[in-house]
This record gives sequence, C-alpha cells and structure tokens, in this order.
Amino acid sequence: MFPLLCPVAEKMWVPGWKTNSVYSKSGLVELDCIFTTPSDTAESIWIVTHFNPKEFKVEMYKITPNHTVGKLEILLSSGEDDSTKALISYEFTSIGDEGEKFLNEFTPEWYSTFMLGWEKAMNYYLESGKLMPS
Repeated sequence: MFPLLCPVAEKMWVPGWKTNSVYSKSGLVELDCIFTTPSDTAESIWIVTHFNPKEFKVEMYKITPNHTVGKLEILLSSGEDDSTKALISYEFTSIGDEGEKFLNEFTPEWYSTFMLGWEKAMNYYLESGKLMPS
C-alpha cells in the first residue's frame, strides 16, 4: 500500500487526481520531491519533507498561494487480519481570505467524510486493481 502514496501512483486510485511533476530524481515520490496540483483558487505546490519507506511514513507540505499552507503526515502500520492501518493528519494555516473560509469549513465532520472517501477509493483499488468510478 505504501507505494500508492505517491503523486504519480495516486492517479491509479484517486478519482480526478491530477498532478504535474516539478522535481524528482526517480520520477516517483521521494525526499525533496516537488509536484503541483490544480485547485479552485490557484495551483498548489507540494514538497515532500520526510520519506521513509522502512517506517512507512511520508510527510509533505502543500502551499496554495493566497490560500493555505498545509502539512500532511501519513504513517502506515500493521492492523488486524492482514490489514493496514493508516494514520493521516492534515494541519493547515491560512495565508489569505479564501484560506480563512477553507479553515472554517474544515470541520471534524468534513474531515471524516473526506477520509472515508479516501479509504473507499484505496480499498476499491486494492480489491479490484481499478480506479473507482466517480
């Protein structure tokens, strides 16, 4: 599952995911990898600041100009019955009016729904080998 947490590989399992590579020696996720994603307000810039496949941990920052700076941390571990647990945390700081609006809408309920969608898409791919229909 860890190799799927890559801006290139996410195209296989995240419906609508679009990304452009800016910097990567391998062409995949790695320390100091930089990529961009489109958004409603501006193109977002992502920078991988920690990448440890042995610990199944990745950390990156997402900068959306005049909107937010976000930190994403993902840590995978073994679960019960051959499952994988994913600990995923996002932390955002507003750097503009649209960022304030985003933070006001970033409720525990919104986050839970977002993560359930993420889990559903990942599980669909792991079970079928295909992108979940949108």
